[in-house]
Amino acid sequence: MKKLLFIILTSLTFTTYGQDKYNYVHFNKLTEVVGTEYVIASIENRVKMQDAKSRYLLFINTNTGEKNQVEFPNDAWIGNLEQVKLDSLNLNVIIVAARTVDLDGKNGIDWDDPTQIIILSTDGKSKTQLTDNKFFVRNWTVNKTTGRIVVTGYYDSNNNHKYDKTDKNEIHVFDLKTLKLINKI
Repeated sequence: MKKLLFIILTSLTFTTYGQDKYNYVHFNKLTEVVGTEYVIASIENRVKMQDAKSRYLLFINTNTGEKNQVEFPNDAWIGNLEQVKLDSLNLNVIIVAARTVDLDGKNGIDWDDPTQIIILSTDGKSKTQLTDNKFFVRNWTVNKTTGRIVVTGYYDSNNNHKYDKTDKNEIHVFDLKTLKLINKI
């Protein structure tokens, strides 16, 4: 009985220890935040046999070493980061297009879920989602004269998770200074 107990405890110890060595940290991309001391690192913590344990953006102050972490769901898809710096409007923000909501409730966030537009401050301390969770963003651009972002997309009005004739197409205009919706077209 003692030998059996010893074998079970030993194998449990090796199994537990062996799992930890398969944790990986992926630094996917480094992006300079122009006009500031910050650099953004896109990070995924991965575990053997899983996609991602955690996913976030890390804002690193290159002068002080201070860091601010912006969290996203584990299965989120973080698209491109774009900095909008308009000195004439005293505007400097980071725009992120990301899939962060499992709208259909099936197996996590995937390509059938909507993309949202998220605005981050240049130090990563504030995060604001501009578009609704149910609004599927198609395209967006920033008017550099007015400091407004124009977003095209649609609402899946029949909840079939496909783009079809019955879906409601819209254009949304947001002010990047106030982060408020200005107009729906």
